[in-house]
Amino acid sequence: MENNNTNAAKAKKVKESRTTMTEMVMPNDTNPLGNLMGGNLMRWMDIVASICAAKHSESYVVTVSVDHVSFKRPIHVGDVVTLNANITRAFNSSMEIYVEVFASDIKGGNPRKCNHAYLTFVALSDDHKPIPVPEVIPLTTEQEKLYEGAARRRELRLILGQRIPAKDAELLKEYLLSQ
Repeated sequence: MENNNTNAAKAKKVKESRTTMTEMVMPNDTNPLGNLMGGNLMRWMDIVASICAAKHSESYVVTVSVDHVSFKRPIHVGDVVTLNANITRAFNSSMEIYVEVFASDIKGGNPRKCNHAYLTFVALSDDHKPIPVPEVIPLTTEQEKLYEGAARRRELRLILGQRIPAKDAELLKEYLLSQ
């Protein structure tokens, strides 16, 4: 496989690709109750996560999965939404990105975490073929926790996508038996 990504071997720190995006919820973004529609939020999450993945891999990326989208608190018309995307781990040509969503009113009042999700991307060469991506260097305790959990989440995605049989899920078995 030809590698058009010259930086694939160089590991990168999580902070090197951290991406933050801010949006204001306008009336056309909301449902009849005045809350941000989930599909609009998922679109913003995909955008911020894809930018993060592209920065890490220094390549084109495509979304291959979105899992554990959690809608914990409503986001209202007029709220300012901040989305933070961080890479958690890289596997061959794929990357897991964790997105957290925060909202507040226009003056910064009523700040709250509203949502989060894990998205997976594959890095592509200029001719649209999967390419290797740099490894991730977690530096903080939280980054290390997300890094370690990424392997189990990946294994679960592979099982749910019927790419591996559940009986071969060694990391998940080990984790569940240790709890």
